[in-house]
Amino acid sequence: MARVALLCPDLLFGSKLEGGLRAVGHEVARYSSVDEARGADADILVVDLTSDVDSRLGLGDVTGRPKLAFYSHVEHDTRLRAEEAGFDLVVPRSRMAREMGALVDRLAPR
Repeated sequence: MARVALLCPDLLFGSKLEGGLRAVGHEVARYSSVDEARGADADILVVDLTSDVDSRLGLGDVTGRPKLAFYSHVEHDTRLRAEEAGFDLVVPRSRMAREMGALVDRLAPR
């Protein structure tokens, strides 16, 4: 499975994602800063855009790995900005909670 770099400062939701992704076989490393996530040795970058959006959108330019972002469903412009910034897949936080394994699998290198 994939090595996932997770940037999610929300401790509860981050733990839920980490546990769910591990349960379906992914290796997950959590990061607390944009710089750490940018330098992570991972196959996929997963980024929480519910806070500190401007600095996290900068991760859209990371090359060499797919990038998945999630946002608050009421922040429609955040989704558009993330897509423009270069994220491969941008979904609402609720969809991330329901489909985390399938979303990461969709982007995982084969």
